Parts: sequence; structure tokens; C-alpha cells
Amino acid sequence: MLIVKSNPPQICILGLGYIGLPTAALLSHHGYYVNGVDINLEVITTINQGKIHIVEPDLELLVQQAIHNQRLTASCFPSPADIFIICVPTPFHENSGNIPQPNIDYVLSAAESIIPVLKPGNLVILESTSPVGTTEKIAELFKLSGRSTDQIHLAYCPERVLPGNILQELIHNDRVIGGLSPEATTLAKKFYQIFCQGQLLTTDARTAELCKLAENTYRDVNLAFANQLSMLCPNLGIDVRELIYLANHHPRVNILQPGCGVGGHCIAVDPWFIAAADPHNTSLIQTAREVNNSKPQWVVTQIITLVEEFQQKYQRSPTIGCFGLAFKPNVDDLRGSPALEITTTLIHAGHTVLVVEPNLNFHERLELTPWQSAIVNADILVFLVAHKEFLNLDINDKKYLDFCGVTSRKNNVFTN
Repeated sequence: MLIVKSNPPQICILGLGYIGLPTAALLSHHGYYVNGVDINLEVITTINQGKIHIVEPDLELLVQQAIHNQRLTASCFPSPADIFIICVPTPFHENSGNIPQPNIDYVLSAAESIIPVLKPGNLVILESTSPVGTTEKIAELFKLSGRSTDQIHLAYCPERVLPGNILQELIHNDRVIGGLSPEATTLAKKFYQIFCQGQLLTTDARTAELCKLAENTYRDVNLAFANQLSMLCPNLGIDVRELIYLANHHPRVNILQPGCGVGGHCIAVDPWFIAAADPHNTSLIQTAREVNNSKPQWVVTQIITLVEEFQQKYQRSPTIGCFGLAFKPNVDDLRGSPALEITTTLIHAGHTVLVVEPNLNFHERLELTPWQSAIVNADILVFLVAHKEFLNLDINDKKYLDFCGVTSRKNNVFTN
């Protein structure tokens, strides 16, 4: 059983990003003492000052309270604890071919880092989105170090949260929990019962790992259908959003809304984890990825077409306002962002671009422009992300393209 040497139990969270930091703050709020571990010294310094390095509603206040109450500290190294939670990234291996191969080096490195402080009875939970079998690989790593996995309880419990609403979803969303043993599953469920109000569904680790991948792959396939409709409809003179609105009135149809692509660390990544495990039986998954990966270039083509029409009409090159860099509305997260890809492609092609991202104060490579200024000074407005600041803007007679549904009119044609 779980040996608890402190009351409440000590928690060590590895990775203080979009999942680890909110989880640490929430656990601190529930009375736990949490040591948050990260390899980024700037992140550690920021958190220990009661500040945050990401945009997430209500998170900074919770972190401030946790630091003030001395229930949360950030550091470079793991400390002895009763429960360890791994929330580190799982990217791809670079140059891994047509089907990107998942890279679990960060997960294994995090697991290796806690070996010196592990004690019999500890519970280790992996939350990072991972290929099937990753939890077992952690167990193998522990065995190689001489740690008995009969005494260390290992479980997998993937996060299911949406940036911009993480704290609420950590509390209210259902969770899938899969242990490497029935005892590990039971212990992990008891832990999540402390702060989770959603259903806690138990299974084995492999099923839990594939469940998270399947959820995001389902969304990716649906988005690919929506994005393909959005590329088809202009050729037929049809407003794709009106089409989807009407189609979704069928009681068994729920088409998602198209965008300028699919980004983030989950939906654009997780399908490849399944495809890499079995390339021969995942043709639909791979095709959906190809459709969504092609959307940003299609968007660029539409913008260039409008630019060329502007040049022909006005005998000068237009200034383009690109509205939104994040991968989804109302966050600062640029991971895998198609909007960022589109914007940088236009800049590298030599176009004059005003870059607008209201959720960022600074970007290391791009000069940011306030949206109010871009509305006035850009000749062509390109809406890439439906941030709240862009809703219901008065854009007068500006030429524009809307790839995220923030305007009520159809894509503009030249009338003046």
C-alpha cells in the first residue's frame, strides 16, 4: 500500500508547464505541500516570485496564494515525496520520416531523476500524453536501477483539459486511470478523488494510454473533414460556416468548425503516436493529418491571391494584418500553431505584415502590433485565430479574409 509519511502527503510534480503548474497550484490549494520541478531556471524563478509564465485565467492568484502559504516551491531537482506526477513534454524525434516518431526522452529522464528519492510505497503517476507502453518503460527503468516495482506503484492518468479553462477542467472533467497493477489503479483513484469532481474511470495502463490518443485523434479526423469542406466550398460559391450550421441541425451530425489548420501539442501530435505504432492499419488517421497539415499552405495561397488582386487594382503592395498567432483562441500558446506558420511564411516571402497577438507582450523573432493599430494601418486584414478582441470589430470597408469565423460577412470581394 501507499506509505504516507506526511499528512497531507508530499507531492513532487515534474514539469511546470500548462499541466504541471495548474495541477501544482490546485493541489497546494487543497492543502498539499508541492515541490514543482522544472529544468528552466527562469520558470522556477518566476513561480517562486508568485508569478506565472503562461496565460491561464485565475492561475496567477492561485500560485500567489500557494507561494505565500509556503505550500508550493519550484526547484531544479526532485525531492522525497509520497506521490510523484510526471507532466513533461512528449515531442517527436526530428527527421523521423513520413510518420513522425514519438520522443519519450523527457518522460524517461524525469522518471530517472526521481529514482534516487523513491521509497517503497511511493505512487508514480504519468500524465504526459504518451505512446502505448510508456508506463511499462518507466517500470523497466526502475527495475534496471534496482527498484522493485512491487513496492513502487505506477499508474497512467492523462490530462483532458483545454488551455484557457484548465483549472475548471482539472476539477470537473472525468479522468481515465490505468495502473500497472490493480493496487496502483486503486491508489491513483483515491488520490484524484481528493480534487476531481468528475467520474474516475479505471482500466489498465495501456488502455488509458491509447484512450487519450484516441480522443484527440477523433477530433483531428473531424477537423480534417471540416477543413476539407472549407477548402471545397469557395470553389462552389458556398459559405462553409453556414453549411456546417445547417448540417449540424441533423440530430446525428456534429461537424466541428474549420480553422487555418490544427495546432497545439495534443490534437496535431497524438494521431502520429497511433500511426507510428501501426502504420499499416492507420490510413484514415494519416490522411486526416495530411489534410490538416495542408491547410496552412492553402490559407497562404488564398492570401497571396488577394494580395495579387490588390496589387493589380492599386498598383502597390498591400500591408497585411495577421490577427492571431496562438494555436487556439484566448491563450498565448504557440506550440504547433498554424497561424504562426502562416504569418512567418508571408514574412519570409517578403510581404509587409503587421503581426497581432493580444495574448503576448513580446515575441523573440516577430515585432508585435496592437490590434487597434493594425485595423487602421493594414490594407488587408487576415483573421487567423478567434481571440475575443477580434469579435465584432468594426472593420469598415477593409479587405479581409476570415479563416476563424470572427466576422459575420462572407470573405470580402473588391467593391470599391
